[in-house]
Amino acid sequence: MEKTVSEAIAYRRSTRVYTDQPIDPEKVKQCLMNAALAPTSSNLQLWEFYHITDKEALGKMAVACFNQSAAKTAQQIVVVVARKDLWRKRAKANLDYLSKVYDKEDLSERDIKRKKMVFNYYGKLIPTLYTDFLGILGWIKYVIFQVVGLFKPIYRQTRLSDMRIVAHKSAGLAAENFMVSMAAMGLDTCPMEGSDTLRIKKILGLPSGAEINMVIGCGIRDEKGIYGPRFRVPFEEVYFKI
Repeated sequence: MEKTVSEAIAYRRSTRVYTDQPIDPEKVKQCLMNAALAPTSSNLQLWEFYHITDKEALGKMAVACFNQSAAKTAQQIVVVVARKDLWRKRAKANLDYLSKVYDKEDLSERDIKRKKMVFNYYGKLIPTLYTDFLGILGWIKYVIFQVVGLFKPIYRQTRLSDMRIVAHKSAGLAAENFMVSMAAMGLDTCPMEGSDTLRIKKILGLPSGAEINMVIGCGIRDEKGIYGPRFRVPFEEVYFKI
């Protein structure tokens, strides 16, 4: 029986050591399908998920993750990849989908306005935000938007580094969806920060524009796989009601 959302969140711990018990790759794939339903900026879905089950590839991944236990003992590994470089393709996919949605002769006035808005959004605004050349255009847009921002609220994250952060935030949301889904099934995960991301990109055959967001070990927790009781700073230190 699957856990509730709250139960899954409470159950999830970063598991550093896994048992030899195999896990069903189809269950992991289902959790990745849940990951793909995560919130994402502008619905661009600038992510990819690499589900590694091959023993040889797992061995290479363990080396790339500095042979830490969470990688060496993992039964499977999932790599969440941020793909900011695919923004044109994903914006076009949204436009193609919306073209079918609004391909009607009897659109209401509200739908006509919405159609114009979304086509301007994906056809004009998204290219304005994501188009760059060696970071130069981003800085020009940044300065312009800061000046406009003196007079009215405006989106200010326009530099190449800003758009990278946007893509990684969306990928991180997907990764959390995945790990909570795994916990709901009684499966364990460990997001590993320590890794040689260049080696991982070579193992996966990724292009230069792809960026590793998170490497996640998967399996069944060993009794010594959880390093101590959970610690969190007092909630009152991080919660502010306004």
